[in-house]
Parts: sequence; C-alpha cells; structure tokens
Amino acid sequence: MKDLLETLKGNQPSSTPLWLMRQAGRYLPEYRELRAQKGGFLEMAFDPKAACEVTMQPIRRFGMDGAIIFSDILTIPYALGQGLEFAKGEGPKLPPISTKSEIEALGYDQFDQKMQPVYDAITLTKQQLAAENFDHVTLLGFAGAPWTIATYMIEGGGSKDYINVKTMAYAQPDLFQELINLITEATSRYLINQIKAGADVVKIFDSWAGVLDEDQFKKWAINPVKQIVQAIKSEFPDVPVIGFPRGAGLNYPRYAQETGVDCCAFDSMISLDWIAENLQPICCVQGNLDPAILRAGGECLEQNTKNILKKMAAKPFIFNLGHGINKETPPEHVAQLMRIVKEYKP
Repeated sequence: MKDLLETLKGNQPSSTPLWLMRQAGRYLPEYRELRAQKGGFLEMAFDPKAACEVTMQPIRRFGMDGAIIFSDILTIPYALGQGLEFAKGEGPKLPPISTKSEIEALGYDQFDQKMQPVYDAITLTKQQLAAENFDHVTLLGFAGAPWTIATYMIEGGGSKDYINVKTMAYAQPDLFQELINLITEATSRYLINQIKAGADVVKIFDSWAGVLDEDQFKKWAINPVKQIVQAIKSEFPDVPVIGFPRGAGLNYPRYAQETGVDCCAFDSMISLDWIAENLQPICCVQGNLDPAILRAGGECLEQNTKNILKKMAAKPFIFNLGHGINKETPPEHVAQLMRIVKEYKP
C-alpha cells in the first residue's frame, strides 16, 4: 500500500509517511558523482535517464514513501522562452523582464518540446520504481506557483527584498496580471502533463508567498493556485495536489480553504499547536522539521522528530522538512530520521 497516497486521500495508514524536500541532491555522494559526470544541474535535469537516476538515489538508500522527480521550478520560464542558467555558487540567473513587450515575447512555441524530457523522466522513474519493487513509493511531480515564478522572471534570480516584482504588482497590476495569467496557464498544462506521464501526486511550491501582504496574498498566491487546482481536478479529480505557501503565517488556513489543495505543507516557523488547531481540521498537512535539526542529528533530532509526531500524527499527516535538505547534512542523519519516524508508536 502507498501510505503517502492514502494519507493524501484522508486515510490513516499504520505508520506516518515520510519524504523530504531536496531528498535527491548535493548531500548524497552518488548525486555529486553523477553531477560531476554530467557537468551541471540543467544537464542532469533535462536528461531523462539522469533525472530518473537522481530521483531513485534516496529511495534506494533510505526507502522514503515518496519520490519527487528531479527537476526545477524554473523550467516554466525556460520553456516559455526566457533564458536560464545556473551559475556555479550563485544559483539561477535569468534575463529580467519588466515591459509589456518582453512579456508578450514569451509563449508556447517550444513549450512542449522543452518540457518533454521532464515527462520522459517521470515515465522512466515510474517504470524504475516498479522494476526495483518499490511498490510502496508514491511518485510526485511538481511546479513553482505563479507568484514565485514571477519573482524570478522579473528579478532575474533570487532576491532579498523583491522590490522589482512587488513594484510591478502595485504600480502595473494589469501588466503583472498578464504575466501571472500566462504562468498560471503554463503551470496547469505542465502539471497535467506530468500526471499523464505517471505522477501520482503533484506539489505546487510558492517559496516566496511569505513576502506578500494580506490583500496581495489573496490576489497573487491564492487565486492563481486555485485556478491551477481547478484545471487539474477537471481532468484528474482523484489526483491529490499539495500546496506549499512558504512563510504564509496566518494566511495558511485561507490558502488551504480557498485554493482547494488536498494537503498543505507548512514551514518550520509555524507553531505545531497552531497548525493542529487551525489547519489540520481543514486538510491533510505536511511538515515541518527544521533542516538545521536534521543536519545536527543525534538527540536533538530524536526529540524534535518525536515531538512533531506526537502533535501531528493523530490525523492525516506527512512527515517532511520545513524547507529543503541542507547540502551539508550527513546522510546518516537522514537514515536516523527514517528510523525514528518508522519506529514511532503513539
């Protein structure tokens, strides 16, 4: 039985399902070896065999309940025609857009062609999970939420203050809405095609939702994701959707109620008691161990993991981190976490 999938459908399996954001990544020596061979991140992400192999690495080593396809949220702007590169030690870089003509230059001319390697990687991974008898593993596809993708497209990469994207959203709301509409449509198409390729579940990452005020959160975080969820459910009503509006704070319950997601992932800054009282009655929840605790390991990891399970596991709950695995995390600590969660008895 796929415990993670059952939990997302509102059932209560015998043990708490677990997977981790960035579980396939730089903390694993086998990942670093493959990346050195391939020459870079994009070279792996758009090589279906390599992406499949990276996705499988933590499953073989640890046996998580979920395998999330190895890719990146910035495939959307790349496929729409915006440039993308990953500079070593600097993260993603895109030529920033700021005008109507630059937005109108984006489009679907090569969208499906550019995304095909991702779909092929999902299909290969589905086959590989079956071939290696990982029948308990749920395969997750994913995409970035429109707000977060727009921040990268306008800022040209990561940002400390998001001043350019927020200025456009406030000063030119119609133009910004045009961009959001394009990303929303593209993301719906992308996730639906991931499901067709074999994904059991899809997740929408809104990494920078926490920088929005209450009104803007409704307009740019809730509304676009609601449209994406509706598009997915119109074709695949039984496929669960996980939403992660990182840093949403008191907006988490609104997000869960209004977007229609089946599960809401929460970050490490939120009180477990508050989540149990305000969010868990609405939907399945996923979270929220601090990645620094996983890196620390030992008794600290043991105590904090058991505390999360004690407060969350009485209702549908998926154990995860509040953000991605830190690259300096010893793999032995991930193995320790797996043992704690799987041996836990309330």
